Amino acid sequence: MNRAAKSGLQTTVRVVKILFGSAVFAAGIQFFYRPAALVSGGITGIAMIINYLTRAPVGAMMLLLNVPLFIIALKLYGRKFMAGSLLGLLASAVFVDLFSLIPVRITAEPFLAAVYGGIIDGLGLGLVFTTGNTTGGTDVVAKLIREKFPYVNFGTMILSLDAVIIGVYAILFKKYDSAMYTVIAVYVATRVIDLVLYGTSQSKLCQIISEYSEEIKCAIVEKLNRGVTVIQGKGAFSGQEKQILLCVVKRRQIVEIKKLVKTIDMKAFVIVTDTRDVFGEGFGDIAVDK
Repeated sequence: MNRAAKSGLQTTVRVVKILFGSAVFAAGIQFFYRPAALVSGGITGIAMIINYLTRAPVGAMMLLLNVPLFIIALKLYGRKFMAGSLLGLLASAVFVDLFSLIPVRITAEPFLAAVYGGIIDGLGLGLVFTTGNTTGGTDVVAKLIREKFPYVNFGTMILSLDAVIIGVYAILFKKYDSAMYTVIAVYVATRVIDLVLYGTSQSKLCQIISEYSEEIKCAIVEKLNRGVTVIQGKGAFSGQEKQILLCVVKRRQIVEIKKLVKTIDMKAFVIVTDTRDVFGEGFGDIAVDK
C-alpha cells in the first residue's frame, strides 16, 4: 500500500470513528439522560439546561455555544485540529436533535440511566478522543489544559470542568437528587473514557535492593523473560554501594516476581508501583498524543 492510499485509509478510519462515536454519545444523552432528568457535563449540559428553560433544540444550542471556543481552538491548533473536532461537534449536535425525534424511552430510573448512560456516553466520547479530536465544549478546554499539564488524565480534567455545570443545574432547578445522579453518570463516563484511551492493563514497576542482586537479576531474566536495568546506588545511612534492580512486569507476573525474590533473599527491599503507560519491547508501541 502506497503512502497516499495509507493516508486515505487512516483518514477514513478517523472519520468513521468520529461519526460513530458522536452517534453513540448522542444516544446516551437522548435515550438515557433526558428521560431521567439528568444532564450531561460541559457545553452539552449547558445546552440541555437552556433546553429545559426555553425548549430550544439541544443540538442547535451546542453549535451556538461552541462558536467562541472553536475560534480560540482555531488560533491555537490550526485548521487540521478544527476539521476533526468540527466534524465531531456537527455530528454530535445533529444526532442529538435527530434522536430527540425518536420516541424511545429505555429507562427513566435515575440510577440505571446514570450508570448505563454514562457507559454509553463515555464510550462515544472515548472513540472520538482516540482520533485526537473532540466534540467541542469543555473537551476543547480540557485539551487546552492538557497542553500545560500533559500527565493529567483527559477524563479527570473533563470531570472537574463538568462539576461546575452540574452545580449550576442543581441550584437553578432545585433538583439536587438529579444532580447527584448526574455526578454518577459523569464519573462513569470519565472512567470509560480513560478505559478507551488508556486500556485496562496496568503494568507494575519493581525496584529491588538486595545483597543478592546478581542472582535475582539472572532469575528474572531467565524465568520471567523480563529485562532488568541495574542502577548503581548508595545507602544514605550505611554509605555502602548498592545495586538497584529496575524491572517492569505485567500485573499477572507480580506474584511470580515476589516469590522469586523471596526464595533468593528474604531480606530484600522491594518497591512495587503501578504504571499506566509502558512503551517498548514486550509492552506497547510508542504513540504520540495529539
